[in-house]
Amino acid sequence: MAEPWLSIIGLGEDGLPGLSDASRQALADAEVIFGGPRHLDLVAAGARGRTWPVPFDLAPVLALRGRRVAVLASGDPFWFGAGGSLSAALAPDEWRAFPVAGVFSLAAARLGWRLEGVTCLGLHAAPFARLVPHLAPGAQLICTLRDGAAVRALADWLVAQGWGASRVTVLEALGGPRERRREVRAAALGFSDIAVPVAVAIEPAGGIALPRSPGLPEDRFAHDGQITKAPIRALTLAALAPRPGARLWDLGAGSGSISVEWALAGGRAEAVERHDGRLANIRANVAAFGLDHRIAVHAGAARDLLSALPAPDAIFVGGGFDQALFDALPRTARLVVNSVTLETESLLTALHARHGGDLMRIDIARAEPLGGLRGWQPTRPVVQWSLPCG
Repeated sequence: MAEPWLSIIGLGEDGLPGLSDASRQALADAEVIFGGPRHLDLVAAGARGRTWPVPFDLAPVLALRGRRVAVLASGDPFWFGAGGSLSAALAPDEWRAFPVAGVFSLAAARLGWRLEGVTCLGLHAAPFARLVPHLAPGAQLICTLRDGAAVRALADWLVAQGWGASRVTVLEALGGPRERRREVRAAALGFSDIAVPVAVAIEPAGGIALPRSPGLPEDRFAHDGQITKAPIRALTLAALAPRPGARLWDLGAGSGSISVEWALAGGRAEAVERHDGRLANIRANVAAFGLDHRIAVHAGAARDLLSALPAPDAIFVGGGFDQALFDALPRTARLVVNSVTLETESLLTALHARHGGDLMRIDIARAEPLGGLRGWQPTRPVVQWSLPCG
């Protein structure tokens, strides 16, 4: 087998002294070394150094296929680094990797935290809302950030979300001679001299954690009244059976609440909606829960878009269901349909008779004021049909 032409080398703030002999040899043998300016300076790359293009692009590296090339990345190249992107574009025998302890490992070591119990997030280009599902008393989070301004912005965001009492540890230039660690409450963070690279450790306090059971309250979502009510949503998610990595088609998504809760359970969702106002609500909800990386929003009628969507593991239809849509849906995914109209209920009854599955009528009433007393206020009954795949 030919020697790999690409070496992916993890580099710490201590530069060359922190590298293994094998890493140093790979650097010495490289004709070209790619990295950020700071990394190139740390290894004295000189004329062999090439800075990454902005925006980031692998093409300059791939164009040198067959020559001896080294790529420098911070710490472990496969923790929010370039390693994953490079390996996905190459055959297994084209590359080799030399990781060192990354920012997350170093931060946990400084704090005495068990890394397996820590939530690690790369927030260089991601919204702070990615933290929403993870903020809870007793949690431990480590986040890498772009620069000092981002650290201050994160503290402001925590305050705005009600988590201003959280303990925040700012960890600068870990592993090198410039290393510094400072601890403060989010509401009191006012540092103006934060050095890069920087990570922040968060111990949440003071806020209200997002419940992890299905059926979040309707007031957590932007909506125009077109939303699957919380208890119905809980039953619907139970029927859909979300799993990490599974993909949902949410057809006629309304507020996107089903997509949001599916994604919070670890899945990915394709939310399809034709009404402009509801599309805006879906996008607002996706942003508020920090799920832009898990939910794709599609504008248009469901039947017009099905062929362009990635294959689903489950399909939910909350409105606009008819025979033509049923005929167009793949049979390789679990199907759940909710209906509140007599016409759709009749169709579901007929489809249940022909295809089986589970047919359920859901009647729910809530206690509400009735004069000076209270009485039961029934919600509109929902008929739900669920059909396993196959």
